[in-house]
Amino acid sequence: MNGKAALLALLLPLPALAQGFAGLGTTADGFALPERRELVFPADHGAHPDFRVEWWYLTATLSGTDGTDYGAQWTLFRTALGPGGGETTGWSDPQVWMGHAAVTTPDHHFVAERLARGGIGQAGVTALPFSAWIDDWQMTGTGPREADALAQLRLAARGPDFGYALDLVAQGPIVPQGDRGYSVKSAAGQASHYYSQPFYRVSGQLDLPGRAVQVTGQAWLDREWSSQPLAADQTGWDWFSLMFDDGARLMAFRLRDGGAGFTSATWIAADGTPTPLPPGALTLKPLEQAKVAGRDVPIGWRLDLPARDLDVTVRALNPQAWMAVSVPYWEGPIRIEGSRSGRGYLEMTGY
Repeated sequence: MNGKAALLALLLPLPALAQGFAGLGTTADGFALPERRELVFPADHGAHPDFRVEWWYLTATLSGTDGTDYGAQWTLFRTALGPGGGETTGWSDPQVWMGHAAVTTPDHHFVAERLARGGIGQAGVTALPFSAWIDDWQMTGTGPREADALAQLRLAARGPDFGYALDLVAQGPIVPQGDRGYSVKSAAGQASHYYSQPFYRVSGQLDLPGRAVQVTGQAWLDREWSSQPLAADQTGWDWFSLMFDDGARLMAFRLRDGGAGFTSATWIAADGTPTPLPPGALTLKPLEQAKVAGRDVPIGWRLDLPARDLDVTVRALNPQAWMAVSVPYWEGPIRIEGSRSGRGYLEMTGY
């Protein structure tokens, strides 16, 4: 699902912020709404300005030549100031952009944020050749034009005390989430368009205070767009991307409300075949909490999916992986143990 709404929260009036986390439960009057349809590539890699909010969201679990585990995040958010769609030049463009970048180590969590206005070239996305950018932060397609535009990517970002340059090569297909990319988010029917590329192999370099580290690992890209992805009473979410050592993958989320919440998941076989799972098929149980930025945040979980004989626990590499940005949230790499092993990422909002 991925936490992807901070920019929208900056732009909505304060009364709207009570309507779902970061205003994502706000009525979508005048904006386009998701509908059940086939995803269209490469067009859907690009922006959808008729929708209110959208993101390009990549997380990577990495191992350094120094023997240390790391995590890296690169995110570009787009939001529209009002309905009507389209893009114009100059400061009258209704699209506003925000970027988040982070590197997580076992002992530190480095974070940076960028803000930009559409129409002046400071940020944007093109579908083919694929390029997403905000200032000098780049996610750029590097493969042959006739191939899938996301098959090979170059990723770069830099903050005051960290940076990275990573090369990504997909080892499997793009995966639609939900019903062919139509992902339901509540019993009331709120939804988004959502697909993932969960099969990247990664190599590159992290620049950290006093040292540079060569790294390899895996990465997961999420693409999502909507205009009202949450119900008004949904206060936040817990989102998991799990990459198992046997090649299978699992996307899972729980949207919290005043009751039992709404859960959804997609099982992804090692060959990329997705199996959407019905709401409630997956059980998520917090096991361990930590005090993070003055909040009690669950940083250890049990996930139980009987349909796949899955019973695992996940724990944070660094419990203090707090994204201290305009609308803060927790995001960091996790280790998986139990009936399957592996690594992944966890995002938690609304705590």
